[in-house]
Amino acid sequence: MSYTFHSAAEAEFLECISYYESKVPGLGKTLIDEFEHLLQLVLQSPEAWQTELPPDIRRIPMKRFPLSVIYRIKHEQIQILALAHDKRRPWYWINR
Repeated sequence: MSYTFHSAAEAEFLECISYYESKVPGLGKTLIDEFEHLLQLVLQSPEAWQTELPPDIRRIPMKRFPLSVIYRIKHEQIQILALAHDKRRPWYWINR
């Protein structure tokens, strides 16, 4: 199984990396590393996380950052819908 980004989710991911890197050098790389680790877990067991929005949209929270990866399983592939802040603008990604 592999994964793809929704175009808006990819932009969010890159913005988050840039933001954290501007705050503390190296923190952007830490975000990338944690994201990649979470995605490996998702790829191994995509249905392990609770459904956020039926029938198939799921959320996996990051440990070090106040962000969650929102994804769905689509045609034997993981589609990243958003890298959403846990406290700001809830559900903004709903129409993706």
